[in-house]
Amino acid sequence: MDDVTPEIAQITIDTTHARASAEFWRALLGLVYREGHEPRADGEDDPAGHDWLNLYSPLNRRTLAFQQVDELPRSTWPDDTIPQQMHLDLTVRTREELDAVHAKVLNLGGELLLDRTQSNDEPLRVYADLDGHPFCIFVLDES
Repeated sequence: MDDVTPEIAQITIDTTHARASAEFWRALLGLVYREGHEPRADGEDDPAGHDWLNLYSPLNRRTLAFQQVDELPRSTWPDDTIPQQMHLDLTVRTREELDAVHAKVLNLGGELLLDRTQSNDEPLRVYADLDGHPFCIFVLDES
């Protein structure tokens, strides 16, 4: 059994607003809710949305989970007073796609932290999600 290698099941993100955070990432990445974790109709109790939510890929693979916490200090990145602790790297194929996703991130409530789109080596932007978790979107390959 020494050759058994675990696989990553999902990435779990602490959040002070599980439903809002899950909605941000669902809309940005085109994910779907695990059965039973979908948003409730207006005014209905949302027990999962106050505790733990799972998002799956459209192919029904676990991708992200959101764990409700009482407090979560926002990262101060690029200042290291409160480190980013972790971040996600996302890719697009072209600068045009990077610009299109930029508008989407901002419309969903994300915050631009760094714009390095003029770099010839690796054009990218760094954003913060609703809880302040930094994440990068960069052009993987323009060829």
